[in-house]
Amino acid sequence: MNWIANFVRPRIKSLIAGRTTETPENLWKKCPACGDMIFHRDLEVAQSVCPQCGYHMRVGGRDRFAMIFDAGAFEELPQPDVPLDPLHFRDERRYTDRLKDARSKLGMRDALVAARGTIDGMPVMIAVQPFDFLGGSLGMAVGEGLVQAMQAAVAEKRPFILFVSSGGARMQEGILSLMQMPRVTIGVDMLREARLPYVVVLTDPTTGGVSASYAMLGDVQLAEPGALIGFTGPRVIEQTIRERLPDGFQRAEYLKDHGMVDMVVHRHELKHTISSLLHLLTKKPRPKARVEPQTINGERVKLPVNGHGGNGQGV
Repeated sequence: MNWIANFVRPRIKSLIAGRTTETPENLWKKCPACGDMIFHRDLEVAQSVCPQCGYHMRVGGRDRFAMIFDAGAFEELPQPDVPLDPLHFRDERRYTDRLKDARSKLGMRDALVAARGTIDGMPVMIAVQPFDFLGGSLGMAVGEGLVQAMQAAVAEKRPFILFVSSGGARMQEGILSLMQMPRVTIGVDMLREARLPYVVVLTDPTTGGVSASYAMLGDVQLAEPGALIGFTGPRVIEQTIRERLPDGFQRAEYLKDHGMVDMVVHRHELKHTISSLLHLLTKKPRPKARVEPQTINGERVKLPVNGHGGNGQGV
């Protein structure tokens, strides 16, 4: 019995353990809205939109580039060098430690990525302010990055598109972060003086000083469905005025109904919508999509007239 317990059983267990493989934990993602479990490949195809309820999940900068730029091809702009911790700020942790953790986790230098590329053949500049990096907060690096990207857009005569998701100014940089709001606003004025379109896409959430400055200065204001947009959160407002807010308050659809947002656009239609707006604002005709004939078993397949996909409705 000792021979079986000490030798045979451990041997069998080692053979079984050697044949089993660990299942990755990121194969499925739970929708925050409906709770449905979505396979990661299905979610990637759906551009991080829940197939069941249509909830728009947050996406990073490079994922945005892959969705919007032609063939997902782009050239990323170098990120500026700014003082890392000018105020030597510390709360529960040192500010430098927070930055280090965020950079190692997300592979980004700060809460902004910008790149040049084309949309339906039109050269454009796109900047993305993602929420994942310290809440998309506006600091010196973000402000300087936006200004440099806008200057590059002016020099290269490219329309500027901003995808923004932010909790506001970065408190760890104090007044230096607040100074970035007028600096970026001057960059927006440079685009307008050069007669270049400035299109802003508000995503969930866009709040604080960012929503009170350059995020609301677009020539056209777009928003994704269900995005939270406002200066202060609804809970703080209710506690201040001691009244119940209307249903859907500060959501994209509510702001559109009250004239704060021009269009609420589904993520699958964003590229086509932005392309139509840019060609309209620059008075350039959209290139006709070239569709190669498709065949199945040697027979030509008839394709729909609408080449851009979606519901076929233009802007």
